Amino acid sequence: MLVEDVSFAIGPGEMLGLVGESGCGKSITALSVLRLLPSPPVRVAAGAVRVGGVDVLGLGAEDLRKLRGDRVGMIFQEPMTSLNPVFTVGEQIAEVLEIHRGLPRALALSRAAELLALVGLPAPREQLERYPHQMSGGQRQRVMIAIALACEPKLLIADEPTTALDVTVQAQILALIDRLRRDMDMACLLITHDLGVVADVCDRAAVMYAGRIVEEAAVDQLFTAPRHRYTRALIETTPASNPPGVRLPSIPGMVPPPGARGGCAFAPRCAAALPVCRVSLPQLDGADGHRAACWNPATTEAAA
Repeated sequence: MLVEDVSFAIGPGEMLGLVGESGCGKSITALSVLRLLPSPPVRVAAGAVRVGGVDVLGLGAEDLRKLRGDRVGMIFQEPMTSLNPVFTVGEQIAEVLEIHRGLPRALALSRAAELLALVGLPAPREQLERYPHQMSGGQRQRVMIAIALACEPKLLIADEPTTALDVTVQAQILALIDRLRRDMDMACLLITHDLGVVADVCDRAAVMYAGRIVEEAAVDQLFTAPRHRYTRALIETTPASNPPGVRLPSIPGMVPPPGARGGCAFAPRCAAALPVCRVSLPQLDGADGHRAACWNPATTEAAA
């Protein structure tokens, strides 16, 4: 199994942060929502993916095409390669509106200019004639956001939307996504490695490890009282958790590959592991909306 027993819900206007190291299954989870993984070899063995009460896994090809880009928008991980280099920015935004809203080309281009203004690009009508290679990384990412928001989706999936961007542009993009999801009352799934980003813009967070969600809580709860040892270890590696000038701690070892999991997958890397951790898989449970899957939770210890 690449991912298993993954379950979460996102309400209108809410942002859920999905965090974890590379290889934990975050992007696979996001791509599975829109069935963008090749099948074969990937297949869904069980479960459901519901968007507004509709099970995406039960949709035929035509209904699935109508869902993508309309009710669900997605900002892909790499802005440098996500746009088609042989079409102008205007054509790529307008295409979404032509397909899903049936707008004629002139009206679709006019709306595309409005979207570019919405995402903060100056001289939006002039930008319509530009090709992706004529734009910076931050500008391309704004175009990707415009495409994802063109049909005012109910759910926005942002898969590490600030990859390869400088710190200033990262802050601008994240502030833009945060403002737009509030203004549009849009559910948002934000995938990131950066716990600081989660603390700044997310309402809730789900921590993923080795294909499973190991902890989920409101952001304030997660950072002040993490229960899973992996969550605690992640927080302890951040600059905010350490005095200035000291060497930041790291988590020893690596995320195990799919299929190499017995008991708690984090146990080989966990200094607080018990014998039961290596032989029995803990279940995700807890009260007050704070769930964790840990045999030896860090409930009595304060986070750094």
